[in-house]
Amino acid sequence: MPKSQVRKKKVYTPPTDVRPAATAASRKPSPVWLPITAVFLIVFGIGWLVVYYLSEQQYPVEAWRYWNLLVGFGCMVASLGLLSRWR
Repeated sequence: MPKSQVRKKKVYTPPTDVRPAATAASRKPSPVWLPITAVFLIVFGIGWLVVYYLSEQQYPVEAWRYWNLLVGFGCMVASLGLLSRWR
C-alpha cells in the first residue's frame, strides 16, 4: 500500500494590527470588601434557612411563611454574583 504524503504545518503568527487582550498585571484587583461581603451573605443565607427549618417555620419571620426560603436562597445567589466579579 502506498504511503500518504506528510504535510508540514504552517507556523501561526498572530496579526499585528489586533490589540492584545488585557493582561493579568494590568487588571485591577478586587476591593477588600467584596469577598468579605460574599462570605457574610453565604453564612447569613445558610443561617436564615437553618433557623427557619429548625424552628418549624416559626422564625425568623413567621408572617413571611415560604418567602423565608427566598430570603435565604437569595442571599446565597447574591453572594455567587459577587464572587463572579472577584479577581
